[in-house]
Amino acid sequence: MLASNFNVRPLFEETAPINGCCDLGTLFERSSLEHATAGEIVFFEGDPALHLFAIRSGNLRICRQLHDGRRVITGFLTKNDIVGVSFKNRYLYSAEALDDVSFQRQTKGAFEKQLLARPDLRPVLLSQLCDEVAAAQDQMVLLACRSAEERLCSFLLAQLHKSMAHGFEPNLINLPMTRLDIADYLGLTIETVSRTITKLAGQGILSAGRRHAILVLKKAALVQRAGEDDADCNDNLDDAPRYYRH
Repeated sequence: MLASNFNVRPLFEETAPINGCCDLGTLFERSSLEHATAGEIVFFEGDPALHLFAIRSGNLRICRQLHDGRRVITGFLTKNDIVGVSFKNRYLYSAEALDDVSFQRQTKGAFEKQLLARPDLRPVLLSQLCDEVAAAQDQMVLLACRSAEERLCSFLLAQLHKSMAHGFEPNLINLPMTRLDIADYLGLTIETVSRTITKLAGQGILSAGRRHAILVLKKAALVQRAGEDDADCNDNLDDAPRYYRH
């Protein structure tokens, strides 16, 4: 997740390519590896935004606290994500470890200095900023216009694609977050999330046999329930092995 107060004009300038890996994570390689355990806060909402963080393993939840004490989760981050850049001089959200997390940190000044020296990474930053804006817009539509079932199915599809990108089996959704986390992210109650998962399992669309994993049995049906269009979906998952990664 990236939210930036950088001067973005240089991002649009034509730059000559530089040999090397075009990955923002390379800017953190000289930083020491740090660790956080489940439930530990990496930084708090309102703290001075002095550092950026590159996640190397594990998962974070990004959340904000409302004035009445309610928690709103605005995203889940995992390996290779970068978090902590703020439009302001203070963090706009808190970052909390969902499980054992390892990360590297970089001061904001050092990050900006390195970015200026690596013009090949400026389009990468711009692309990630655009992706974040698009994701925020999708989330607004999800919360404003979709039913509870559509919200949950859309979330599960997004997690399925992310799990596949990180090497999990094509039909397995890795869910490091709790159902309460999912409810707070989707603007639902935990009872609604649990009831909808049970309903989808009863209809043979998925199998929720493990606490932090869901097996998709009929992806096409899941896409349909989400009200989305997935050109790559098919029900060949029905012939896939039924197993979970331990």
